[in-house]
Amino acid sequence: MKDTVLIKSFPNGITLHLDPEIAFEDLLKEVAYKFSEARNFFGRASVALSIEDRTVSGPEEIRILEAIHANSDLRIICIVGKDEATNKNFIKALAHVEKKLAGDEDGQFFKGSLKNKEVLETENSIIVLGDVYPGSAVISARNIIILGGLYGEAYAGGSGCDGAFVAALEMEPERIKIGDFKYKPGKQGKWGIRPKVQPKIAYVKNDRITFETLTKDLLGTF
Repeated sequence: MKDTVLIKSFPNGITLHLDPEIAFEDLLKEVAYKFSEARNFFGRASVALSIEDRTVSGPEEIRILEAIHANSDLRIICIVGKDEATNKNFIKALAHVEKKLAGDEDGQFFKGSLKNKEVLETENSIIVLGDVYPGSAVISARNIIILGGLYGEAYAGGSGCDGAFVAALEMEPERIKIGDFKYKPGKQGKWGIRPKVQPKIAYVKNDRITFETLTKDLLGTF
């Protein structure tokens, strides 16, 4: 009998091979069953997730993530595609960033982009699976990881937690505040016309907010 859900591992992540023909509700039950059965095997690992063989919508992605969360102790830090040229630049770095969330049982993720002056506020560390557009903001009492572009505002470490940071795959913020320290760029070009950027992390060093390229080696020092 053909397996409708197959779970395979790759470095720093797992791939879900999903039957493209089965009804989604039946598929979701099988996802829940497979991860429940493998709960002890996977433990509390932090992984990236790749979904293959079936095209799923945004709402379906969220339901799959919810099923995994409810039936395992895995921490899904991001969803990646087949574009290895893009993925390889940040998966390892993000795996190390996630260590900062390891002691935060209430860490969470938000799927979608913030736009039209939307504000996302939480007491927990948060991973945003999308972009933060100009005029919008994400506010966390702990750490912020944006798996997209930060073009709006980000406020981290609101609870006074030491070592708070903001990380983003594209870092061009309107404003950042970490703890009591603030950063606002000088002259900004028109948004949308910008050079190729690298994943960066912002944190407090020598009483000022510092930006550095997001790398495995850098994050290993945190």
